[in-house]
Amino acid sequence: MPLPKRPQGDESALASAVSSRTAHVIHLTHNDLDAVGADAIHRMKYGSDGVFTIWSSVGRFPAIFSLVASCEGKGDLLSVSDLGYHREIEHIAGRARSNGWRVEWRDHHRWRDDEVARVKKEVALLHIDTTICATGIVASDVLPDNTVASEVAHVVCDYDLWNHRDPRSAVLGQVLQRKKNREHVRDCLVFGIFTDELIEREYADIKAEMEVIMKRSLKHTTIINTKYRIAFAPLYGYPSETAHFIRDEKKTDIEVIVGRDGRFSLRSVLPISHLIAREFSGGGHPNAAGGSFNFTVIQRFAFWLLKKSRHFDEFVKVAESK
Repeated sequence: MPLPKRPQGDESALASAVSSRTAHVIHLTHNDLDAVGADAIHRMKYGSDGVFTIWSSVGRFPAIFSLVASCEGKGDLLSVSDLGYHREIEHIAGRARSNGWRVEWRDHHRWRDDEVARVKKEVALLHIDTTICATGIVASDVLPDNTVASEVAHVVCDYDLWNHRDPRSAVLGQVLQRKKNREHVRDCLVFGIFTDELIEREYADIKAEMEVIMKRSLKHTTIINTKYRIAFAPLYGYPSETAHFIRDEKKTDIEVIVGRDGRFSLRSVLPISHLIAREFSGGGHPNAAGGSFNFTVIQRFAFWLLKKSRHFDEFVKVAESK
């Protein structure tokens, strides 16, 4: 397969850091609360100095995976978590294995049986479980008898699976909407700490900011009524909360929250989000996923100006086919 495009900007620095690593575990994971919880448990198991963490968006995952796979593994562990299947990614996993990596992959997104079979041939372990969050999978595999790891998994899964029975989960989930808080929250979770002064301060600030941002997205929302009632809105922050706010206000079936570069977060009442997202170079869960419209420069400017895009019609056609 042709190599995916590598991440722009800092790929050389990342390749150099991976090649010169002293840690014997590379943890390649997503960038939300579930990823942070999974990383905390890796560090409980292997020690903070023993883990080199790489945070990745869904869209950048194939390129970053390819970059790491191309580096010399030296028998070290390349642990992938909370990132799902991408087309032909088994070839990257195979290259990692050939270069001396021991690849373990834990995920809770939906995979087809043929995808599981192809990737299993190339990795040391593949654990897919859609009933729990990725942190829960990591905890059960890596530290099955650790009470702190179990509690971290409980709190993270409460947020990631939209149960919202534990008030700690909503606080951490929203605090991690700001990526600057990622390492701080992770380091707290390593010790079973779920709140502190910084977390409480960030949460209060975010709550005050969120209402203004969600109302701004609502003001520029486009509704298309066909088979489904679909809302398209520009992203100004807090995509998940914005989607639910728009659903409550507009009684929609599907919400698409679009960033300035064309990447979008998708929520749906019916379990079809992941199926739609796959058609836009993305993936995710049945009711929550993400993808990209791959805006050109001109399309990016037009969306910024008009808050609309011709890609909306394409999205509607894909949604109606599901």
